[in-house]
Amino acid sequence: MQHYYTNDPDLAHDEHSFDFELGGRVLHLTTDNGVFSKHTVDFGSRVLIASVLAASLPEGPILDVGAGYGPIGLALAKHFPERQITMSDVNERALALAKKNAADNGITNVTILESSMYDQIDGQFGVIVTNPPIRAGKAIVSGILAGAAEHLLPGGQLYAVIQKKQGAPSALKLMKATYKTAEVIKKEHGYYILKASQ
Repeated sequence: MQHYYTNDPDLAHDEHSFDFELGGRVLHLTTDNGVFSKHTVDFGSRVLIASVLAASLPEGPILDVGAGYGPIGLALAKHFPERQITMSDVNERALALAKKNAADNGITNVTILESSMYDQIDGQFGVIVTNPPIRAGKAIVSGILAGAAEHLLPGGQLYAVIQKKQGAPSALKLMKATYKTAEVIKKEHGYYILKASQ
């Protein structure tokens, strides 16, 4: 069984392209087998993007952890052309698609790199966003949520989307234990947008 949070370069290709409006701007996106939410931008990512764009964000670069083929990071890069966006994932196919999608949409203020959680991430960020890979297991999800603390600037913010039935309440508890503040800022169709501040 191929999972979107692993690498399988031998998986057969079946590319799929579509246009999707995110943050008031239409992106042309290409996906493929072996990536999360191949046929459309998943609902959780849509709610996360809308919540981040509606928030008052601190200054500084933005990091998208588990970026997949790029809808969250690219939507933010399109909305904030003056900011540098870093997008990371473990899935090489997803990263190649994210690079293609950035180029196809004329987005240049992004750095796209392979990283398991934060092992290849340098520097600190004003904002970290994640739609974490729930099926990778609780240890990975918890590592992404707690590990962000070391990569946030003073006053930085972490935003995550997790379904209630997939562990949002326990994720919030972890975030409250790790950060100065943590709260649910939006609930929609069982999806929770969690926000933590340094």
